[in-house]
Order: sequence, then structure tokens, then C-alpha cells
Amino acid sequence: MSPTRLFLAAVAVAALGAAPLAASAQAPAAAKPVAVQGTLLDTLKLSGQFNTFVAGVDATNLAAVFKTYPQITVFAPTDAAFASMPAADLDKLKADKAAMQKFILHHLVNAPVDSTKIKGAKGPIPSGAGDTILLDGSDEGGKLMVDGATIVQADLKTASGLLHVVDKPLIAGQGNVDPPAAAAPPPADAAATAPK
Repeated sequence: MSPTRLFLAAVAVAALGAAPLAASAQAPAAAKPVAVQGTLLDTLKLSGQFNTFVAGVDATNLAAVFKTYPQITVFAPTDAAFASMPAADLDKLKADKAAMQKFILHHLVNAPVDSTKIKGAKGPIPSGAGDTILLDGSDEGGKLMVDGATIVQADLKTASGLLHVVDKPLIAGQGNVDPPAAAAPPPADAAATAPK
């Protein structure tokens, strides 16, 4: 084999070997497991993966709720999970304190809800925002869902409540399984349609 062909073959092999590295560099990194570190809020802050969610908690003065109510359950989206939310929607939330507070409270349940209460069940539960969250543990493969988001790490028992890590922010109404029923047409006026 000529030196030129040998060189081209070596370049081709090197390029093929580098392709998986280039692809893996562009793929989003998987979230590292969250370790419990004190209260719910401490765990979220110290993990370093929930900066967007924690900023919402801080901006709406909900920190005390996350620190002092031991019976709450929080479904917390990571920073990577917020990538599924349109940036314009997130900007609107950040600009509207009342909307942000309702958004954060929608991720909270004022009761302990561990994975055993979700597995095999399907139905709504009240959220801290006064609306409902749809829990769905009906998947035969064992996947646990909440408002259409997947629980990627469950049952983190902190000093101030239970934490579940989810793969996207919870949006009220997105977990509905059945579309809203179409409104029935109004009954026809018998007098207007009766033959004359």
C-alpha cells in the first residue's frame, strides 16, 4: 500500500473513531442522581440541578413552605427539564410573580405521596395551587407519570418533605388523559323546525 493510501486510511479510521465522541459531546448530559441534604429546599439548592425551580421558589417567598411543612410532596423539574418549556413562557412566568407562585405551588401536594401510592393508580389529586395534578402509575413497565411528566427519581425523603424529580415542568391540565367532552349541540327549537 502506498504511503498516501496508508495515510488516507489512517485519517478515515481516526474520523470514524472520533464520530461517536463528537455525537456524545452534543448529547445532553444525563442528570446525576440527587442526594438528600437536609430540608427539601437545601436538597434542591445543594444538588445544583434545580436552579430555575429554586429561583421561582425564592422569587415568590415560598421558601418557608419548602422548609417547614414536613408532610408536603414536591415534584421538582431539573434545569434540563425546563428545556422542554418554551423560553417565552418561562420569561412570562419570571415577569409575573403571581403566575410564578401558582406555577410553583402546582408542583406541590400537601400530603406525603410516595411511589407506592402512585404505582397501579391513576387519578387527580389536589395541588398546592388549588387545581389538580394527575398521577398515573398505570404503565405496565412501571413508569410513573405526573401531569404528563415522568418521575425520573422518586421517594427522596428530606427533613421537610418528600421529593420526586421529574423530567419536565408540570403544567396544569397537561396530564388530562381524556380530552374535554365536546359540548352537545343545543336542542333545536321544536316550534321553529316543525313542519307548517
